[in-house]
Amino acid sequence: MPYKEELLHYIWKFRLYPSGSLETMDGQEIEVIDPGMHNLHAGPDFFNAKVRIGNKVWAGDVEIHRSSDEWERHGHHTDKAYNSVILHLSERVGKAIKNEKGQQILQCRLPVPDEVRKNADYLIYSHSAVPCRDHLSFLPELFIRSFLGRLAIERLERKTADIFTHLDRFHQSWDEVFYVLLTRNFGFGLNSDVFERLALSLPFKYIRRHGDNLFQVEALLFGQAGLLEDLVTGRPGEWGTGRLGDRVTGVTGVTGEAGRLGDRGTVDDYFLKLRQEYHFLKNKYSLIPLEGYLFKRMRVRPPSFPEMRIAQLAALLQSSGRLFSLVLEQQEVEDWMSLFRISPSPYWRTHYSFGKQSPESDGQLGSASRQILLINTVAPVLFAYGKKTTIESHCDRAIHLLELLKPEKNVIVSEFCEAGVIPRNAFDTQALIQLRRAYCDPRKCLFCRIGHRLLSHS
Repeated sequence: MPYKEELLHYIWKFRLYPSGSLETMDGQEIEVIDPGMHNLHAGPDFFNAKVRIGNKVWAGDVEIHRSSDEWERHGHHTDKAYNSVILHLSERVGKAIKNEKGQQILQCRLPVPDEVRKNADYLIYSHSAVPCRDHLSFLPELFIRSFLGRLAIERLERKTADIFTHLDRFHQSWDEVFYVLLTRNFGFGLNSDVFERLALSLPFKYIRRHGDNLFQVEALLFGQAGLLEDLVTGRPGEWGTGRLGDRVTGVTGVTGEAGRLGDRGTVDDYFLKLRQEYHFLKNKYSLIPLEGYLFKRMRVRPPSFPEMRIAQLAALLQSSGRLFSLVLEQQEVEDWMSLFRISPSPYWRTHYSFGKQSPESDGQLGSASRQILLINTVAPVLFAYGKKTTIESHCDRAIHLLELLKPEKNVIVSEFCEAGVIPRNAFDTQALIQLRRAYCDPRKCLFCRIGHRLLSHS
């Protein structure tokens, strides 16, 4: 089965072998005083273990394999790093083994209890996205809540590491980092990667230079996104450099009339002026735009079209100035929500895409969208800023913010709800996302508290 050696590590670490079952090849019983510290890097599998064999106590490292043959196959008999090994464990013990000094290493067969093997097979070979879903509703709620708390912090710490990477890239500029993270999250999952590429291709300093002119900020963002170039006849949704008078293929593959952008509507003055402004700014800053076809539109509702999201983002960046500073100043959920309650320019109150009119609306981000931005942008940046500055109050504010926000609604959360784990707030749903992605998807049940509980119990 997969993870066979990892399962042996697990059995040794948590002493899941039958009592009195450990003995050396010559029949001496082994008493485990301390299994040692699990090493996940190069070198022996467990450091500083302590065992009693007969009247003698041994202290040193422990190495574990599926069979004793792997000791030499892995080259440990010529590696000085393994001279500290006092005990070699394997499920199948064969020939004697020696270290680099030529000294024989004590060996012991490590049995795998049938119950542990059966539970491990069940988890690892489960067809469910959540392997333990049939058992979750039977676990104590206190146990589940405690683990969710740890998982939510784990997810914040993972995001903090990503933010620190961006900080190094942008020479410790929190304004630039917040801009990149915010822009990424304006992609709302489906377009997150390409929105991040948009931010990385357009430095925030250029947007701030034109902070007094919304039209220029729009031109920069739409132009860098490749959405101000013409469509060409060909594959559905293909962008290129065709003439406006050509018959062109629209985003959904519908061929439009001359002078139209497919089903996106007629070319209007707003579009042409944006493109003209962008070409000037592009040459001024030596910008290299993305290609518009990278933005996904299939099964996207009109209010979430990339053009609409970029228009909303432009209005937010232009009106807020140094948005990161404003985020740090807020204390209440409604204050943070208000920061993202912004209306785009008048054109986007009657359009979802260029040249095609729609029913009039305020064009603002909905409450659910603003909450997603708080969850994925504000809370992680607050937490990371607290870690970087060692001001714990910022970390506490990030956690408190997630606890006050409603639970997220997505496929992952729904799966856990169906299994009996009902989240109370966004802190819990972030924990469930971490559980699924960090443990369930890669089948790391041996490293999961829930998996451990199921493996170690009947």
